[in-house]
Amino acid sequence: MDTDVARKRLEEIRDELDRSISVIERSSPPVELGAEYPQDPADAGANLTETQRTAAMLATVRQQRSAVVGGLHRIEQGTYGVCADCGAGVPEGRLEARPDAARCVACQAKRDRLRR
Repeated sequence: MDTDVARKRLEEIRDELDRSISVIERSSPPVELGAEYPQDPADAGANLTETQRTAAMLATVRQQRSAVVGGLHRIEQGTYGVCADCGAGVPEGRLEARPDAARCVACQAKRDRLRR
């Protein structure tokens, strides 16, 4: 994949993720349960669950953003399209589907298996 095209796509993705982070942060329920929340324990549990759900979404989006920024960094370093683990080329189709991909399919699959 042409690095200029990849850079543009990664920048667009990063900007969209930044917008998503902003929306999630603005819409997240307050962590401290104040007077505006009913003191019924069942309601407090629902509020905590929403807070946890929001925190999980925010963590996922931030992780995606980190991968995209990593892709932009690899472009700057001249290592974009080279597997971070084995040094082989990352297939063109993979980069088109996942412009933030840092690994070839085989190395990514191995990494995924180890994380289970």
